[in-house]
Amino acid sequence: IAALNLVLDFDFIEQGAEHGAPRYMEWYAAFGLMVTLVWLYLEILRLLAKLQSRD
Repeated sequence: IAALNLVLDFDFIEQGAEHGAPRYMEWYAAFGLMVTLVWLYLEILRLLAKLQSRD
């Protein structure tokens, strides 16, 4: 799900740039992208922990 959110964030940024969104929307896009990257990082760590505990 986090990887799909990453695609959606990039699409949001691209559409904002194409349609000339106001500058304050850059912060929303950057914050959303940052949250998604942290979420993806945590999910990868959780997956690695599960794989390590399986052995």
